Amino acid sequence: MLVSYQWLQDYVDLSGVSPEEVAELLTRGGLEVDHIHRYHDGMDGVVVGKITDSGPHPDADKLTICQVDLGDQSSQIICGATNAPKASKVVVAKPGTVLPGNRVIEATEIRGQKSEGMICALDELGVSENLVSKEQQDLIIELPDDAEVGSDALEYLGLNDVVLEIDLTPNRSDALSMLGVAYDISALLDRPIKVPEIEHGAVRKNAIDQVSVTVEAGVDVPYYGAKIINKVTIAPSPLWMQMRLVAAGMRPVNNVVDITNYVMLETGQPLHAFDYDRFGSKEIVTRRAYAGETMTTLDEQVRTLNEEDIVITNGHTPTALAGVMGGASCEVIETTENILLEAAQFDPVRVRNTAKRTNLRSESSTRFEKGLDAQGTVQAAERAAYLLEKYAGGSVLNGIVESGEMPVFEQEVELSLGAVNTRLGTELDQKETEEILYRLGFGVEDLGDRWRISIPSRRLDINIQEDLIEEIARIYGYDRIPTTYPVSERSAGRLSNTQKLKRKARRFLEGAGLEEAITYSLTSEEKSKRFRLDEFSDDVRVLMPMSEERKVLRQSLLPQLLDSISYNKNRQNNDLALFEMGAVFLPNPGEKLPSELWHIAGAFSGNWTAAAWNKTAEPVDFYTAKGIVEGLLEQLGLTEGVTYRIAKREQLHPGQSADVLVNGQVVGFIGQLHPTFATREGLPVTYVFELRGEALLTEQDKTMRYDPLPRFPAIKRDFAVVVDAQISASEVQHVIYEAAGTWVKDVTLFDVYEGEHLEPGKKSLAYSVTFLNKERTLVDEEIAKVHETIVERLQSKLGASLRG
Repeated sequence: MLVSYQWLQDYVDLSGVSPEEVAELLTRGGLEVDHIHRYHDGMDGVVVGKITDSGPHPDADKLTICQVDLGDQSSQIICGATNAPKASKVVVAKPGTVLPGNRVIEATEIRGQKSEGMICALDELGVSENLVSKEQQDLIIELPDDAEVGSDALEYLGLNDVVLEIDLTPNRSDALSMLGVAYDISALLDRPIKVPEIEHGAVRKNAIDQVSVTVEAGVDVPYYGAKIINKVTIAPSPLWMQMRLVAAGMRPVNNVVDITNYVMLETGQPLHAFDYDRFGSKEIVTRRAYAGETMTTLDEQVRTLNEEDIVITNGHTPTALAGVMGGASCEVIETTENILLEAAQFDPVRVRNTAKRTNLRSESSTRFEKGLDAQGTVQAAERAAYLLEKYAGGSVLNGIVESGEMPVFEQEVELSLGAVNTRLGTELDQKETEEILYRLGFGVEDLGDRWRISIPSRRLDINIQEDLIEEIARIYGYDRIPTTYPVSERSAGRLSNTQKLKRKARRFLEGAGLEEAITYSLTSEEKSKRFRLDEFSDDVRVLMPMSEERKVLRQSLLPQLLDSISYNKNRQNNDLALFEMGAVFLPNPGEKLPSELWHIAGAFSGNWTAAAWNKTAEPVDFYTAKGIVEGLLEQLGLTEGVTYRIAKREQLHPGQSADVLVNGQVVGFIGQLHPTFATREGLPVTYVFELRGEALLTEQDKTMRYDPLPRFPAIKRDFAVVVDAQISASEVQHVIYEAAGTWVKDVTLFDVYEGEHLEPGKKSLAYSVTFLNKERTLVDEEIAKVHETIVERLQSKLGASLRG
């Protein structure tokens, strides 16, 4: 919500209170001000000027030479705007002025003619182009006759305003209006609030003779009101109103449309103005849309409606999509003379669903979705009628034509002083508490030991005693509430073994050069089926998903990590090593909640080490990922029983992927993305891993034990065996460990060979085996016997033979 400081002063006296102080008060009172915008800072020397004479530039057809009276001097200024010869009073930036974008205005010559300053358009004063009406985008600002020559033009236009950007919480729908924010400031400063003028001079002619209103579904449209304003003149709205709309982030259109937007921002009640003569009948009927029914909205888009949408019709065809956007068929245009003004209450859920389905989120739908002040609807209509009479010359017909019943808001909450002080830890007395409640605009009835509080209809968020206590706290001042520590028996906390292991895993991965990512737990149905470690047919679905991309809970961390890889690649960040530690969610038949399991995943692409003058870049490969996994398992104390086997997984390269096993149980996988899958997803060559965290975080004996340096020498033997090509090196290694017994200390593969001098379908694996007896020196005869045992076991189990 963008709140104009100058506009706020219409409702609350802010004398002696700076914009910064207002921002601080609001933030401490629960309405957080994210930013203070001062668009005019640095723009000194922008004044009102009067063009006393103008003529064409002798050497440029599209330029005009203007003689401009600036009050204390007369200057010659060259201007290229088409409306310059017709303008009288304009906005002039004198030489030396610094305009937005660090544009310095200087005296200069343009094709042989001097120019001492610049006549400005709105965008040159920092107003965003999308907030300037189409008619004014290429024109200089023309000021009314009451603008004083030589005075500060920014002050006249209201561009010396300060705009507070408030980050609203969803429950504070009342603060989606200037008056809502003003009520808070009024309470915080303990200053009275001034209510806007709504008294207009209604003519004797009755609105009910001009139009009728029928509501077919009262649940969808609890209340619909219509006013008639005749003989309006379509023209630009007053400059002050245009500038206030601009400050609120809205583009001025014309006086009628601007007044409906102005009242919506002022009161929080959306309104809509129809061209009465183009409406198509004297009958308004609200109903559900028919399936497949179409209408053209104000943005010139043809919308196909369904039976869940609410429409405003002329008895036959839709003229507006209720609460979302009006129709183009009865839009207010330059020739409009008579206005049909709508002020209504619509079902918030249906408005939200329609806005979401049609992708038409508007200022109007935002307010309807959150709920409106039931007592403010008619007042907003009368306020708009007052402004249409004053600034569009309209004649307001007597009365408002209504259908349905305005929702009655009679919220009462009981509150005791003891509850207030107990919850807040304060020592407020009865008088002080009542004063705060009165300042908030609440009705207070003294029941002796408690109060009965009447809640105003604008505060839909207050329903229980605790809501009232929070209101008292924020007006009293959170900073004035004493800070105390909880009083209870306490014991020192410590990390569990699982927490320690998780921290150790994170430290290792970060130390290995990976960066931690935190991604969404929600994903699409299609992505949820990728990389599953547990094959389940059912997804864990969200009852009210935000979008198709956030519909089900993830069963793997990798789809979101790969989205991060893609996002970075598209922004020329190609060397990536990411990991995530988080939960996946599996269906839990018969239970309301899914099983939540902890996983660790990683994704790598690009170079592992960058190129330098003395070395070339080293790209990521399968063994980079495998080395990270091996190191991680070792850090978690899993040094034994870890094996790898060839994996066949749909999204992984069949020749560069492996399952990770601990004591024969699959706990994860490593591999390269299948080239076809990577190409389809727009991903570079990428290697991934994912592990079941729960299987790794086992309770283990972490007692440190001293292992003395060996007193006796180790003996190393190298040999090569020929095996079938499909046999993995880990299978051979496992057999060697089994056959070698307790003397084997280490088995290392140092060479793999396939090709010439070997039979087709065979490969040679060369190992270095280290033997050690900690009690005595081993002799060659003993090693020879163990070597023979290894060879025999390899031959019998794997059909291997020694390579000569």
